[in-house]
Amino acid sequence: MLIQSIRKNFIEITSLLDQLNNEIYTYSHKELNASIGEHIRHIIELYQSLMNNYEIGVVNYDKRNRNIQIQTSIQEAKNAINNIMKSLDLPNKKLMLEQGNLTTLFSIETNYYRELLYNLEHSIHHQALIKVALIKYPNIQLPENFGIAKSTIEYKKQCVQ
Repeated sequence: MLIQSIRKNFIEITSLLDQLNNEIYTYSHKELNASIGEHIRHIIELYQSLMNNYEIGVVNYDKRNRNIQIQTSIQEAKNAINNIMKSLDLPNKKLMLEQGNLTTLFSIETNYYRELLYNLEHSIHHQALIKVALIKYPNIQLPENFGIAKSTIEYKKQCVQ
């Protein structure tokens, strides 16, 4: 279920990317204080950091690679998303999560599924920010629940009943 939700989320992001041109993707939107590409890169790189460090069992999102090509090229972003989706389906296992770039400030036990869930929720948060910048582009069609947390969707359904 979690892997399926992540794949669905990436399909929604890819659908958005298919509607953008490089000008919109790389433009520094004042609403975001960044470009859409920078937010997409951030989403992708958290997953990459998790996937790249799965075998050694120590994840530190502060030490992730910052690939400028992902934030400046829609095709690079789509390629990175495809690579992540191909390699998501790994068994759950214990991991250590570290914080700190130059020195480790904090370390805590976690697991692969918990970090996947964190990345999914973090992705949705960034999608909500991206959605704000896209309001000025009425021709861009987003899925109804783009950038809305699953718990919020369930809560709204409950309120309607």
